Amino acid sequence: MTCAPARIVCLTEETVETLYLLGEEDRIVGVTGYAVRPARVRKEKPRVGAFTSADVPKILSLKPDLVLTFSDLQADIAADLIRAGVQVHAFNQRDVAGILRMIRTLGALVGCPDRADQLARGYEARIARLRATPRPKSPRVYFEEWDDPAITGIGWVSELIEIAGGTDCFAHLRHEQAAKDRIIPHDLVIPAAPEVIIASWCGKKVRPEKISARPGWDVIPAVASGRIVEIKSPLILQPGPAALTDGLDAIVAALWGDAAERRESA
Repeated sequence: MTCAPARIVCLTEETVETLYLLGEEDRIVGVTGYAVRPARVRKEKPRVGAFTSADVPKILSLKPDLVLTFSDLQADIAADLIRAGVQVHAFNQRDVAGILRMIRTLGALVGCPDRADQLARGYEARIARLRATPRPKSPRVYFEEWDDPAITGIGWVSELIEIAGGTDCFAHLRHEQAAKDRIIPHDLVIPAAPEVIIASWCGKKVRPEKISARPGWDVIPAVASGRIVEIKSPLILQPGPAALTDGLDAIVAALWGDAAERRESA
């Protein structure tokens, strides 16, 4: 019988949060420098790198029996670790279904598939309730994950906008994995006429006044009505539990003005 890994290094924060939610945090021996959920992780676990860089010698010194990575952006790190004889599992979830699969896969890897399935089912049930909630309309939403150049939202963000009852102005780009393929010229946002602008500048503070001051944007309904909302990047730009909970809550609040539907089953 294969033993579950006992010493795990997580190089992205969504796997950190998932392991904590599963009650398996004792297996974690190192985390990405961006791990902030739950808050106590910052005091409990050593940091071993950023997103596209890592301290490989430090990781090796922790003697992990599994390192969790994400996407091609960490491929070089993964390759270095594999050459050093470390077992690596690379996730690549890009949509809501992928996030749910990640949770279940991680649960299976650490030997608690039933708990992981229960966690995922809870998210699925809430998503279904939100999708079924009657809405007076479906407001047009422009999501901006970076400002220079302007980059619109990746797959799971676009889906969450729709789950919350909105219409993503650039939903046709949701399957583009590379940020460069989701660049939106400023003049294309004007005819899209978003009623709400949600911005999350990947770790940089959003400046609503800079968005409003873009040439010609004064005619955009969201700008005219002052509906420019920041969502902190740890809540929405990490494809894990945060996006399905606090991130989704923040989108609901941005679209409908309150948090009446947050945790309705809690």
